[in-house]
Amino acid sequence: MKLETVAVVGLGYVGLPLAVALSETARVIGFELSKARIHELRQNHDRLGEVSETALDGAEVAFTGEADALAGADAYLITVPTPVDSAKQPDLSLVLDACRTVGGALGPGAVVVLESTVYPGTVEEVCAPVLEQASGLRAGEDFFLGYSPERINPGDADHQLGQITKVVAGQTPEVLSALTKLYGAIGPVHEAPDIRTAEAAKVIENAQRDLNIAFVNELAMIFQRLGIDTGAVLEAAATKWNFLGFRPGLVGGHCIGVDPYYLTYIAERAGYRPEVILAGRRINDNMGRYVGAEVARLMIRSDLPKRVLVLGVTFKENVRDIRNSGSVDVVRELESFGFAVDLHDPLADPEGVAAEHGLRLIQTPGDNYGAVVLTVAHDAYTAWSARDVEDRLVDDGLVADIKGAWHGLTFAPRVKMWRL
Repeated sequence: MKLETVAVVGLGYVGLPLAVALSETARVIGFELSKARIHELRQNHDRLGEVSETALDGAEVAFTGEADALAGADAYLITVPTPVDSAKQPDLSLVLDACRTVGGALGPGAVVVLESTVYPGTVEEVCAPVLEQASGLRAGEDFFLGYSPERINPGDADHQLGQITKVVAGQTPEVLSALTKLYGAIGPVHEAPDIRTAEAAKVIENAQRDLNIAFVNELAMIFQRLGIDTGAVLEAAATKWNFLGFRPGLVGGHCIGVDPYYLTYIAERAGYRPEVILAGRRINDNMGRYVGAEVARLMIRSDLPKRVLVLGVTFKENVRDIRNSGSVDVVRELESFGFAVDLHDPLADPEGVAAEHGLRLIQTPGDNYGAVVLTVAHDAYTAWSARDVEDRLVDDGLVADIKGAWHGLTFAPRVKMWRL
């Protein structure tokens, strides 16, 4: 089985780097529904900032928004988002739409690989019937299935695609061998025994991280009431060789804040009600509101002006992704207390923030704020001096350093400090 022509369906944070990397050893078709996205990629521009202009210019990828162009591919790699709905249930609509598109182009002998995070059983029990219906072919006989979960970490220069071990699984030994060769040309590969195992491995990765962050977030809330500096506690505990170095903070984005719900969904369908996983989700889901309420409480107690500057709205530092931003909950909570909030982020797209969250970004931070709240530690903010922060505050204003990024700065005695 040779996978010489590969179609990557979905050209976001996951699909685009994958398409560019695979183009070094295969003929690659890059498919994306957004006409604007296709146009900019053909101009060697990635608005997400994950792939450089030089890399795009050197990549042999045929970018297209036409489903007909997918016909004849040997492998179809589906890399679309898998969010949750308002009830925190898995939303597979984008995956199923992609399967219908791929099914319409699917030919005998082709392999369909899902890269999106899903619960165990999704590829074989949910995707396969849709592919069969759209193609008129039989999975496991006329075409074949695979799974290789994405492990892209946006903004992480130390863990690029070629350095991350790819888990691969195939419906048959021949498919597994072909996928190992395909992905092995990019970087290291781990062969999972079957598709369900690979699906389970991916979904627990972020659930584990979510729980560790929830633990330190709960510690921060406890130590706040005890008058103990959480950062100092963690620094002391970290001197033990096996202590895990997690820090409190807001949890958002398309993975950590979402994937645990996929795991709990399938667990409940199997007759088991998860307790630890859901408890961690409740803690992390509420952290933005907790931060907003604490900042409001401190400002009201100190009779500070009800003007707040919130710095950062992307889900993590030095990326442009605004999905599931914890900063939005901070802003909403402050507004519920009657505070006027200015929101600033040098990386986020103002139009995207308005469309996704209904919030307006300011271009330049002002001054005379009662509080400055750092929610995302972009390099642009960590480069600020104590004076840069103080110049934006009233004389006895509050600095709420949620990320601990300004811990090493020495502020004037009049400035009030708070951090998780």
